[in-house]
Amino acid sequence: MTVINSRLKALAVAGAGALLVPIGLTATAPAAQAGSAAEPFGPACSSLPTSGEGSASGMADDPVATAASNNPELSTLVTAVQKAGLADTLNNAENITVFAPTNDAFEKIPKADLDKILNDEAQLKSLLNYHVVGEKVTVDQLPDGTFKTLQGGEITTSGSGQNFTVNDSAKIVCGDLETENATVQLVDTVLMPAS
Repeated sequence: MTVINSRLKALAVAGAGALLVPIGLTATAPAAQAGSAAEPFGPACSSLPTSGEGSASGMADDPVATAASNNPELSTLVTAVQKAGLADTLNNAENITVFAPTNDAFEKIPKADLDKILNDEAQLKSLLNYHVVGEKVTVDQLPDGTFKTLQGGEITTSGSGQNFTVNDSAKIVCGDLETENATVQLVDTVLMPAS
């Protein structure tokens, strides 16, 4: 009887140990997955406000269109998004990346051409959707990336360190800005989809 009790105790202890391992792994898994968010990078990050809603930390609290509306570098983009009726769509999307042209990027487009785009809703929606990727894209994926946009086309990224180019023409000037539902990569040139 003592031998049987000893074996039962040993089995009970082994069984309990087997149960503890998965529970322990489950308890630590979320912490390991959460990790720290990537830090913003690039020369234009220093021009962002250091506090308030338009700062990198302030943008993290809002969905992407709202966050952009608080960022002084993105006022032209915000105007375009509002004209195209895409603010709610962007705010309600999940895990997207916006390659967001800065005000300086829009200033590179001749005014007559920009006005024409801004006043053609279909063309404007197509252009803006070309800047949005339906997945989170962070610095780790930028060295040699190809991403499908919501417009249906593709954009490519290349580079290393903190120097990345999109479609061989636009530079990411402040990357990996996090919002509540998106990653934002500020670019210095408006990306033009293939016709």
